[in-house]
Amino acid sequence: MRQNMILNLLSSSPRIIELCHQFPHGITDQVIQNDMPHMEAQQRAMAINRLLSMGQLDLLRSNAGLLYRIKESQNASKMKGSDNQEKLVYQIIEDAGNKGIWSRDIRYKSNLPLTEINKILKNLESKKLIKAVKSVAASKKKVYMLYNLQPDRSVTGGAWYSDQDFESEFVEVLNQQCFKFLQSKAEAARESKQNPMIQRNSSFASSHEVWKYICELGISKVELSMEDIETILNTLIYDGKVEMTIIAAKEGTVGSVDGQMKLYRAVSPLIQPTGLVRTPCGLCPVFDDCHEGGEISPSNCIYMTEWLEF
Repeated sequence: MRQNMILNLLSSSPRIIELCHQFPHGITDQVIQNDMPHMEAQQRAMAINRLLSMGQLDLLRSNAGLLYRIKESQNASKMKGSDNQEKLVYQIIEDAGNKGIWSRDIRYKSNLPLTEINKILKNLESKKLIKAVKSVAASKKKVYMLYNLQPDRSVTGGAWYSDQDFESEFVEVLNQQCFKFLQSKAEAARESKQNPMIQRNSSFASSHEVWKYICELGISKVELSMEDIETILNTLIYDGKVEMTIIAAKEGTVGSVDGQMKLYRAVSPLIQPTGLVRTPCGLCPVFDDCHEGGEISPSNCIYMTEWLEF
């Protein structure tokens, strides 16, 4: 058990540093808790104290409470001995955060020749101050960000992409398992023989409960966040299989954000939907924008084509 605690401590410290880089003005304990809900309060405190003792973080007070901020001296020491042009490029990349920046945009902001920028980028990469990351938005496009940052989901595609390919089978498995968990929760509530209101309330599960269930199954090769699971749960809502409600929650409650918690439960339709609703048009969120000759039109709708072939 002690060994597991040490491993969690070592693995969580770099993530806390990443969060501090993403929020340079400082982060609260709640930000760390929301990002790493699986960490216990004691482990979280040990990780923070370790970084404070190592001189990697500053402890500040604000209206929101205690703030943890990356030490400014660390950032300054990284560029010691660099010329002004290199410092300028580094500052531009740092300002871009974990979404990164394209070399063309660096050129536009710095007014430096492209050949000089490429030379500086290679030098910063060799020093492991920055890194190049391929973006799912464009296969040939690379963005640059600080070396120790975790790329934003908009760059990597998050858990749903592997080597820039969308993992449709993985998403479908998660979809099925999340629904299965909510179904079992609803069945257990019905079998409890309680009054209808208690049955209904006990059939709900928080996104944290669903996330914990999926993590314990071990079906994912990548670490999933609660946001990832909520994305899957949203697809189940769009399919009419699940409903969501939001309740007030005490600050610090596991799974809550800004004093609110999302709850989900499996539902069964009372009647079968009509034929029109079964068509893609009946559930299309951009139905009002669809017209012949437009960017969205029936003639080039892939969902309609797939439905007709089925």
